Amino acid sequence: MKTLKKIPTFKDEDAERDFWAKEDSTEYLDWSKAERITLPKLRPSLRTISLRLPESMIAELKLLANKRDVPYQSLLKVFLADRIKEELAHSKTKSGGRRAS
Repeated sequence: MKTLKKIPTFKDEDAERDFWAKEDSTEYLDWSKAERITLPKLRPSLRTISLRLPESMIAELKLLANKRDVPYQSLLKVFLADRIKEELAHSKTKSGGRRAS
């Protein structure tokens, strides 16, 4: 087992963020002892955007959302998340397992 470096004390969150952006955490932490936890009340940060869509597309999206009994904006987020996941998986296989830049 390798000797781990001591994690320094940081003056603020910015200093800590800068440190971890440059350092390899495996030199400071034994990740084999890490435990997976669930943070049920943690919500991702959201940003409001303006998106222009054809009215017919919005109408169809609302129809699909109504069939599923969910808000159409929530359904749109699900569709986007699914497609992003699909595209990222496709780009990984295309680049030999590495994420495309």
